[in-house]
Amino acid sequence: MDYSKRIAVADTVFSQMVDDEIVLLDMASENYFGLDSVATDIWQLLQEGKTLQETVDALRNMYEVDLDILKKDLETFIDTLINKKLAKLA
Repeated sequence: MDYSKRIAVADTVFSQMVDDEIVLLDMASENYFGLDSVATDIWQLLQEGKTLQETVDALRNMYEVDLDILKKDLETFIDTLINKKLAKLA
């Protein structure tokens, strides 16, 4: 995965903070997606326009986690967003 890229959220996706987590609504599919606290942190960083590398750096400051595990988890999350057509790499 190219970590210099950013995520572009689909125009049909809306997000709302509910308690301490984000809920996504995809108007195209009319599906809701709930993000846990870590995914919420990732989503917020990506929404700020950070590159994937900047997101990794910020997450390493937030969580004490092995870099390889962090990258694997981030890539899994990004792949899920892309596969569900909620976002794309830009």
